[in-house]
Amino acid sequence: MRQMKVDKLGIDLLTHDPVVILKDMDGKRFLPILIGPFEATAIALALEGAPVPRPLTHDLMRTLLETLDARLEQVVIHDIRESTFFAKLIVRKNGELQEIDARPSDGIALALRMNAPIYVSDKIVLEESVPDKKEEGQEVERFKKFIEDLKPSDFNR
Repeated sequence: MRQMKVDKLGIDLLTHDPVVILKDMDGKRFLPILIGPFEATAIALALEGAPVPRPLTHDLMRTLLETLDARLEQVVIHDIRESTFFAKLIVRKNGELQEIDARPSDGIALALRMNAPIYVSDKIVLEESVPDKKEEGQEVERFKKFIEDLKPSDFNR
């Protein structure tokens, strides 16, 4: 599992659907996930910390968990099938962990409201995420410099 955080919201250029971009904690890989417009609004409001006159669905979910003395431990995006991501909420209640099936967008919106970490399975990170082009370019330059500075005596270590 790799911990990720919300980097930004955007619009997919092909489908014109909202997309949430997750970034790993090292800032080296990005994971775009297509989401619905209502979830995009919920995530945007949480990112901005904007007050709302009445509780939205994710605010209600937070209040329900808190009222029931349950805590959102983490959100885990664990699978992808036919281009659909699957997530689960890991909730602690009375010392026991419960896994609750959720859409990633709902999990992300709730995690932002409850300051819970977001994790993505290594399989998804490897298969679906994209590298940061700037970071990748810097890594290539470091490797080129390493090769240029390499001496035959370095192989005798």
